[in-house]
Amino acid sequence: MSRERPIQNAMTVDVEDYFQVSAFESVVDRGDWGAYELRVEASTRRLLDLFDAQGVKATFFTLGWVAERCPELVRDIHAGGHELASHGYAHRLVSDLTPEAFREDLQRAKEALEAAAPGAVIDGFRAPSFSITKDTLWAYDVMREEGYRYSSSVFPVRHDRYGMPRFPRRPVRLTDYAGRSMWEVPMTTWRVLGRNLPVAGGGWMRVLPPAVMRRGIRAANAEGTAAIIYLHPWEVDPEQPRVQAASRASRARHYVNLDKTYDRVRGLLEAFPFGTIRDVLDREAETRRDTTPALAPTALTELVTP
Repeated sequence: MSRERPIQNAMTVDVEDYFQVSAFESVVDRGDWGAYELRVEASTRRLLDLFDAQGVKATFFTLGWVAERCPELVRDIHAGGHELASHGYAHRLVSDLTPEAFREDLQRAKEALEAAAPGAVIDGFRAPSFSITKDTLWAYDVMREEGYRYSSSVFPVRHDRYGMPRFPRRPVRLTDYAGRSMWEVPMTTWRVLGRNLPVAGGGWMRVLPPAVMRRGIRAANAEGTAAIIYLHPWEVDPEQPRVQAASRASRARHYVNLDKTYDRVRGLLEAFPFGTIRDVLDREAETRRDTTPALAPTALTELVTP
């Protein structure tokens, strides 16, 4: 009897530089970004080399600002068979934008990505700092209208900066009143003692012991769900300049265990099968076609509102 193939998880990279993170937004003005040392290309290529060595294709949610300045990098991501997706243009939180400004940001980012990588299909989006919350559900209407197939912008946890703890813990189709649907692919959590423990990567991967991350991924897979793991290029760049003007808490979050990230990512790649978010959604469409009802707007609002 043949054994069922292991679930393929998704490895995702939010392509932004160290000075563009939300934690430094209060001390690093966007107008001054050009004055900072650009390190995102070298650090992203370090990840590309690691993925190539492991035979892994990943999803790269890339800022339009980066695409304009590093077009060769973006072309190489696409040419390497990885999935290219949008992280917005200037790393602006959805919660700080009006629907009109969000639409403009989406359009500008897509134009920059398509110009850098002709032929790339940009139909996936991740909101900076997971800033689609119960107060910004209108963003799904804008994304549908702009032709996006999926978002991966929700973290079903309680956090001081983001999170919708009551959101479904696996990919879900969301419809509008006209019946148009798109997917939300939330970050991976491990249900422990009635709470969602974040095991999706990023700062959590740098803080949590690797054994906890692996147990969380195995738990998700045991539930029949692909794990969605994320990281940033600056997290494999321990020599990056320090932003001393940032608060002590922000610096602690940003710089903790940067020297450990690369090896922890490599360990995950060696322990689990990984692919792109498109791979995950193709499997969802194939295996859950008749068993996954889409959430209508009213049902979604009732679900995520405490």
